[in-house]
Amino acid sequence: MREDLTEIHENRKYLRMLAQKYPSIQDVAARIIDLASHDVLPKGTEHFMSDIHGEADAFIHILNNASGVIREKVDARFGHILSETERDNFATLVYYPRQKTALVKQTTKNMNDWYRITIQRLVELTRVVSSKYSRKIVRERTPKGFEYTIDELIHTNYDDINKEKYYDTIIQTMIELDMAEDLICALSTLIKALAVDRLHILGDVFDRGPRPDIIMEHLIEHHSVDFQWGNHDILWMGAACGSRACIANVLNIAIQYNNTELIENVYGISLRELAMFAQETYEDCPVFTPKVVDTEKHGPKEIQLFAKMKKAIDVIMLKLEGRIILRRPEFGMKSRLLLDKIDYETQSITIDGVTYPLRDCSFPTVDPANPYELSCDERRVMHNLKIAFKESEKLRRHVSFLYTKGGMYTRYNFNLLFHSCIPLNEDGSFASVRIDGRDYCGKELMTISETLARQAYFAPKDSEERALAKDYMWYLWCGKNSPLFGRERMTTFERLLIEDKTSWTEPKNPYYEYINQEEVCLRILKEFGLDSPHAHIINGHVPVKAKSGESPIKGNGRLLLIDGGFCQAYHNTTGIAGYTLIYNSHGMRIVAHDPFTSTADAVENNVDIHSTSNLFECLDNRLFVGNTDSGEINREKIEDLKMLLKAYRMGVIKQTHVRELPTI
Repeated sequence: MREDLTEIHENRKYLRMLAQKYPSIQDVAARIIDLASHDVLPKGTEHFMSDIHGEADAFIHILNNASGVIREKVDARFGHILSETERDNFATLVYYPRQKTALVKQTTKNMNDWYRITIQRLVELTRVVSSKYSRKIVRERTPKGFEYTIDELIHTNYDDINKEKYYDTIIQTMIELDMAEDLICALSTLIKALAVDRLHILGDVFDRGPRPDIIMEHLIEHHSVDFQWGNHDILWMGAACGSRACIANVLNIAIQYNNTELIENVYGISLRELAMFAQETYEDCPVFTPKVVDTEKHGPKEIQLFAKMKKAIDVIMLKLEGRIILRRPEFGMKSRLLLDKIDYETQSITIDGVTYPLRDCSFPTVDPANPYELSCDERRVMHNLKIAFKESEKLRRHVSFLYTKGGMYTRYNFNLLFHSCIPLNEDGSFASVRIDGRDYCGKELMTISETLARQAYFAPKDSEERALAKDYMWYLWCGKNSPLFGRERMTTFERLLIEDKTSWTEPKNPYYEYINQEEVCLRILKEFGLDSPHAHIINGHVPVKAKSGESPIKGNGRLLLIDGGFCQAYHNTTGIAGYTLIYNSHGMRIVAHDPFTSTADAVENNVDIHSTSNLFECLDNRLFVGNTDSGEINREKIEDLKMLLKAYRMGVIKQTHVRELPTI
């Protein structure tokens, strides 16, 4: 008793704060029961995706089908009563309820019967996917306005004859009120929300593909998601922070992949001033013609303008990057200073002792005596672009989400998640990066990188901390030992201006060789405090060349490389559309996907993404919530609540909301 009192008094300030949320013994007891009962429920399904690169349609489809999880549930529940074609139709309805219902209306005479049968089947499937959850969680994930209706439908007892009419009347009334389609959408939404308990995004939503903004909006609305920043995400975050080097890189990629509409129409950032500057400054420059050109949409003159815009922003980019390298020698990127190496007389450049002819040597804004100084016009263009990026309301919304839900890495249920790599030296030791006079490596490097990324956005304006952090955002994009880049150098200059492809090489960090060794994977896991026999490293960033026989499973199953391969540009290299990962209470399986055709094809022809599932780790005993990180957190909460309960009962803290005094 005395020990209890001592502990309560030591934690009295905290317990008073806790008492504001649970003001009575009954409230405390109810919460303890809620937390304790959750521990015996099966662990929820986790879904891992990476490297989406703006391919919104493919992302939405895989999000909708949960990498095949929903189709498995459909087959398990209805395989004995529905044909494969009927199950195809039903699964597609769950994925795209509005579109599929509109298609059904065109060919179905008696929609009321179709509504009744479809709703009953959706209710059955909802019962299946909700079996892992408490009624409270199911209600929380139910679309607003349908909580009561769906709760009643999925908890109706078929064997209770008194409830049979009640159940049928609910459905019939929804049909009569012309709300059947809304109910179908609500049930489909709930099924998808319950099929996956937690979504993990391992970086690179941005660049290459046309609509990263749509992906970001879906993630913002998702019920449970975490985000590990990728190098392309950090580039956009740096641009939103006002880093001119990051802005120039963002625009370089946008023009390269014919994606300026995203910049202008979606994020409201005008490129008119850049276009006018490019038109006035540069002659025809076919070398800078964008990689992706829509000749049906853009005529020769417009394509020529894009090439000039690309040359203009690329020259600005090389200057701005050079300025960072010069003022941050600790970044160790002096070898990337190239503008001062150009020989204008011979129109060549010498890199690492090798001289290469240049494909284009007309740089009217480059002063050979001071090559990294921006011209007055270039400074004006970048000043206004910086303001536009910082003031874009939609970009701020998306970057705010990345800061709120994201980070450099996370540990979740025995797994270490990050985008690219933990930089290693040639001998396998942790590689270090010098930042502000100190060397960081391993976990410390990831931690300081996240700290600086946040300082770039939140540190006081014009402070030294913010200036360093903005430069470091660019380093994270392309620095030699950046844990987001994972390569020795980024050869943008060489790819643009040198024909000899031997100069284009971007050697990978030794990490990508060492991950084949289990002992290295175990050492990395230990660095982050993970020593469970079921601990894994999960990262993306590097496409797996499946058609060449490469496996995404490394280090004797300790590391999983799940570059999503969504980007169409990678499909010829990989042979597939990449991998996703499913981790449920029975084990882990990695899923290989064929390329996505189109949403219209999926809706009209029930064309799902063909996926091959490989169960690579089957657990001997089923996992329950009590075995997970959530279970550990719940037990800590229960201990705190029990202490509050004692405080109430011993009269140390006063209840402020007593419903009824107990009988003495």
